Amino acid sequence: MATIRFTQTTTATPEQFIAGLTDFGPGRGELFGNSTDNYLKVHDQGPGHADVTEGSNGIWERLTYDWTDPHHIVLKTTESNLWGPGSGHAYTLTERPDGKTDVAVTVDRVGMGLKGKALGLLLSVAGQSILGKAFGKTLRAIEQRAANAG
Repeated sequence: MATIRFTQTTTATPEQFIAGLTDFGPGRGELFGNSTDNYLKVHDQGPGHADVTEGSNGIWERLTYDWTDPHHIVLKTTESNLWGPGSGHAYTLTERPDGKTDVAVTVDRVGMGLKGKALGLLLSVAGQSILGKAFGKTLRAIEQRAANAG
């Protein structure tokens, strides 16, 4: 199992971050590069939770999103073509006195099959760099969206 942890800081508020994370409408790929519209399917959604399939480039996963605690959001993989039980994401949001938000990210990946195990091995070695860079782009897109709305 690969566990990747990193923290990044954003000017977005926790509410703005959650709004971006839980926007399952068209154009999700503008915020999350690994989630394209042709893979996106919302199976169920309600206050504080969602059941969503998303992915891109032949990799997909079905995730249960839980944001009932607005400072600790958990995504659990329930089905995937690469990732097995125990896979998922967690985001812990900490508001800072300067108005910024620290986002601590934990990504767990349990690879299934040859491709999943190989990608899991790659992530165990370079995941912090790869996922950190992608997440930085996501944060910048959420910040831009918030600036455009305000």
